[in-house]
Amino acid sequence: MSTSSTASLGKVAVLMGGTSAEREISILSGTGVLAALRLQGVDAAPFDPAERDLGELRKEGVARCFVALHGRHGEDGSVQGALELLGIPYTGSGVMASAIAIDKVMTKRLWLAEGLPTPKFVRLAADQQQRENLRAVPDVLGLPLVVKPPREGSSIGITKVAGYSQMQDAVVLAAKYDADVLCEEFIDGDEVTCPVLGEGEGARALPVVRIVAPEGEYDYQNKYFTDVVRYECPSGLPAEEEAEIQRIVLAGYRLLGCRGWGRADLMLRRSDRKPFLLEMNTSPGMTSHSLVPISARAAGISYEALCLQLLAGASLDSARSPRPGA
Repeated sequence: MSTSSTASLGKVAVLMGGTSAEREISILSGTGVLAALRLQGVDAAPFDPAERDLGELRKEGVARCFVALHGRHGEDGSVQGALELLGIPYTGSGVMASAIAIDKVMTKRLWLAEGLPTPKFVRLAADQQQRENLRAVPDVLGLPLVVKPPREGSSIGITKVAGYSQMQDAVVLAAKYDADVLCEEFIDGDEVTCPVLGEGEGARALPVVRIVAPEGEYDYQNKYFTDVVRYECPSGLPAEEEAEIQRIVLAGYRLLGCRGWGRADLMLRRSDRKPFLLEMNTSPGMTSHSLVPISARAAGISYEALCLQLLAGASLDSARSPRPGA
């Protein structure tokens, strides 16, 4: 976009920080986005919903928002709903898609209903987390298995459980972050991720990124604060495997009603090379270690161009449906 075109985007607020467990990462993402937009002549400023009332956006004449918030109250439809009421277009998915995708259990139910592959799971509600219930979970899912909070990201609160005796501690940890707990079949194999840009039939999958972590420890610390994890893009996977991953990611993205951008995380089972969808991120990380910029770069899209493209696509749910009586 030219300087005159970027000026036409108006005053921009980069929403970052927030109140979720991923606040620290959101600030890193937002800081990168803010610098990239300013570099291209966009009139952009930071805005932290944890410190300021969202109503100030309208008072300050903000024309559109770049949502760089992660997790609850930023990626779950709540901020999106507030922006809808304020009438300020925003990047990424709308209210419904955001609310569904933040909840891994609801996401998996939809994917399974449409025949998309995702690991087997058991949901433990708050009143189902007694010791006798926990002992039954490995009998259903096998061992090892994964225990996680269903509405958190960035590997927060996750435990790989190797035996019955570890179930209690794993559930207690996950329950610190969410009333419900998701227990999931462990898929042994390659961890991969695949971003998507666009909407509906016009959406396209970007190159797959293969994640190679030491001893498979792709945890919060290694994701963001070390350089021991390798991100291979091109993935090095056979072309037919990459194509199948992109196919099911696009199907999963469209099914949830996502728009703008997103990133699916998957496991590629070692025994038969079958891919399994784990989750869909509707406001992915944009830090120096983040996966969408890595994939976009492999597709010939710079970090700066990606930020500008996403901002230019900011929209409202309400602009997509006719007003009653119209």
